[in-house]
Amino acid sequence: MTKSVLITGATGFIGRALTRAVIARGDRVIAVTRDPKKAAFLSGPLVEIVDRIDGIEPGRRIDAIVNLAGASVAGGLWTKARKERLVQSRLTTTDAVLALLRRLEVKPEVLLSGSAVGFYGDRGDESLTEASAPQPVFMSQLCQDWEARARQAETAAVRVCLMRTGFVLGNDGGAAKPLALATRFGAGAVMGSGTQIISWIHIDDLVRLICFCIDRPDLAGPVNGVAPAPVSQAEFARSLGKALHRPVFLRVPAALLRTGLGEMADLFLISQRVLPARAQAAGFEFHFCALDRALEDLFGVRSRRSIG
Repeated sequence: MTKSVLITGATGFIGRALTRAVIARGDRVIAVTRDPKKAAFLSGPLVEIVDRIDGIEPGRRIDAIVNLAGASVAGGLWTKARKERLVQSRLTTTDAVLALLRRLEVKPEVLLSGSAVGFYGDRGDESLTEASAPQPVFMSQLCQDWEARARQAETAAVRVCLMRTGFVLGNDGGAAKPLALATRFGAGAVMGSGTQIISWIHIDDLVRLICFCIDRPDLAGPVNGVAPAPVSQAEFARSLGKALHRPVFLRVPAALLRTGLGEMADLFLISQRVLPARAQAAGFEFHFCALDRALEDLFGVRSRRSIG
């Protein structure tokens, strides 16, 4: 049966890809965006664009909600005001989703809420699964607060999945696109020691995993949105250079990153070996398990995709 999926953050990097995937499988999308004109590319018979969650009528049928809205963590230095905005942008939208759940006459089957592997903090070479504990640092606390707010939907008998995404690889958005552009122009670099572990996932696998969670009534709680083969940052930089046929010989010292970016340098320097334990236990099959294959698909010279 055709599902009706409400997506917040539908015009963002992940939201755009997810909207396309949901439409491709024949389901309908209610795309929530503050800028309907920006969402014009989403138009079509299977997409409805709304600018306010609180304008959705109680009698609407919504089978699943995917909440991806939130200010980008890479959108500016982590000043006190910026940190507050990062937190509130997530909690405010989640509160609006919870209010919608309370007034809907028929509750959705599932709420899938965004989160991130930042939940785990800086963990060196430790292998991390969904059962691993968080840390008392900003990114971890941000994820903890977001997840705790989303879990309030469970009081309405709605299944809640928490998608802890890693470094999402894509060429039409996200952090990989500027890294690929820099590498193409000879400015690819190893960050800090280069030994810190990156847990990554191809955008196509991520949207497939989100749909997988929507469809599986036995999946609830945290799910790590990462490929099963984390790599060091040095390996990532060199693999990206290989896909683009560019050498990577620059190195940016950790101290220089800290000086320029402050606490936001954590995005490049912390180490997280996160594994997709629950996804694999549930039978999800990754199309891109090897980093080289994922990067070649997205950025390689034979790829039809473009980094612009």
